[in-house]
Amino acid sequence: MSKTLEVRGLHKLYQGRGRSVEALRDLTFSVEASELVCVVGPSGCGKTTLLRCIAGLLEPTAGEVLLEGARVGGPPPGMAVVFQEYGRSLFPWMSVRANVELPLRAKRLQGQRRDELVSEALGAVGLGDVHSAYPWQLSGGMQQRVAIARAVAYEPHVLLMDEPFAAVDAQTRAELEDLVRSVWHRTEVTILFVTHDIDEAVYLGQRVLVLSSSPTVVQEDLTVDLPAERDQLTTRSDPRFTRLRTHVYAQIQQAKRGGDQTTPPSPEGAAAVPGT
Repeated sequence: MSKTLEVRGLHKLYQGRGRSVEALRDLTFSVEASELVCVVGPSGCGKTTLLRCIAGLLEPTAGEVLLEGARVGGPPPGMAVVFQEYGRSLFPWMSVRANVELPLRAKRLQGQRRDELVSEALGAVGLGDVHSAYPWQLSGGMQQRVAIARAVAYEPHVLLMDEPFAAVDAQTRAELEDLVRSVWHRTEVTILFVTHDIDEAVYLGQRVLVLSSSPTVVQEDLTVDLPAERDQLTTRSDPRFTRLRTHVYAQIQQAKRGGDQTTPPSPEGAAAVPGT
């Protein structure tokens, strides 16, 4: 597999009012083509800063981001982002279809192909029958489906997702998690998924990147060796799932303590811990 996304020595320093804050210290990792990689870490560790640097929305202080070998110096055409604040990302006066179609118009895609992509994307997220509705007429979960459809219709090479399900209820969250894996299998798009939810990261990802406390580095790059086909009941009841999420939990607790504690147990020997 080829490296679709590369992050090399990424460093971000915020300066102002006579003080400076080092958000990212030295982040280096890569994501292969068609991989689904999740990112977790302690609150305030810089997950969103990292994603904004990757998306070209924030300039790093040092280091670089490469998309298919080309350095990212601004929002690249081969990348799409789904944010947590789905309500703010959708235009309430535009129909669902028009919202999904908007970036394709900016891409100057011709009418017939544009219509095909919009219809396919809405069908993929289960919203083919509500294309004429307006965002404000939909539930939060359905609005987030619209945001995902808009990103998928754009046909990105890389899809960045920044805690996209944090604002929905548990049942809707489970449905959206399965939707993401379904879209990923269907399109083979490369996905980098940032979340604060450990269970979600282990359930979704092929790999989980565990970030340290700020200033941030990659504390662990964990392979999730669960079956490729997953479902909410079978996968989450698998003892292997429990061991993996316990290991990630222990890593994050270690990060909160500054990383100077005893090394967490490996996924093979971890015991169950309370939910997070």
